[in-house]
Amino acid sequence: MSKLENLINWFNDKNKVIVALSGGVDSALVAYAAHKKLGDSAIAVTADYKTLSNEELDSAKQICSEIGISHILIDYDELENPEFIRNDSNRCFYCRLELGSHLLDVARNYGANVIVDGTNIDDLGDYRPGLEALKKNGIRNPLVETEFSKKEIRDFAKSVGLSVFDKPSNSCLASRIPWGQQITAERLARIEYGENVVKQMTKVRQVRVRDIGGLAKIEVEKNDIPIFNPDMINQIFDKLRLVGFSSIEIDKDGYKPGKINVIAD
Repeated sequence: MSKLENLINWFNDKNKVIVALSGGVDSALVAYAAHKKLGDSAIAVTADYKTLSNEELDSAKQICSEIGISHILIDYDELENPEFIRNDSNRCFYCRLELGSHLLDVARNYGANVIVDGTNIDDLGDYRPGLEALKKNGIRNPLVETEFSKKEIRDFAKSVGLSVFDKPSNSCLASRIPWGQQITAERLARIEYGENVVKQMTKVRQVRVRDIGGLAKIEVEKNDIPIFNPDMINQIFDKLRLVGFSSIEIDKDGYKPGKINVIAD
């Protein structure tokens, strides 16, 4: 029996399941497996919580269309949560605690007895306080329980025809703001705009625009850094300063998840 069959069979004794679907490949494979086993008794839920980019929202919709799974969008504003916008080292905990509460509401409304997400075994080595918050709400991780790595997830997603199989990893827009600097709607908007500009002008897929007190620090994979010659940097800055960035810088060390998880001075 393949690992994918193990994942599908994980849902054997589940009556109705809510899948927290982010728009990435991990939760996409979970949604695929849940729908394969449970059909209409599997429901994907995506939270539009104001720090999710429109690109991720569109990706979630596309995933559900490809799988054929029912899709529910829930809409709330994380910026109304003072613990979240304070942006300390537990930001992700407060985010996921609130998300879990909304997912529990959806589960009750639809008679679902299990909520699952796309956490995989590679996630367990990172600093992820959000995982603890999800655990508090009883949300389960089928990819962890069936021991899927990120590479295996991508390989199986490709094998079943999910278009997001090679989609770069992403995270909420708030993760681009250093701990200790307050999260605002304006900062989130200019980060999203900045990343869209960089992607459109360079065709680079993995991009982070870190908002560090008005400095747009651009992170891309190391092999993409040469694209950012002085002329390209000037063209990008011409656009980014229109939304309030005071300067830009290319991170010479390249992209690395969670790089600015430090308390800002």
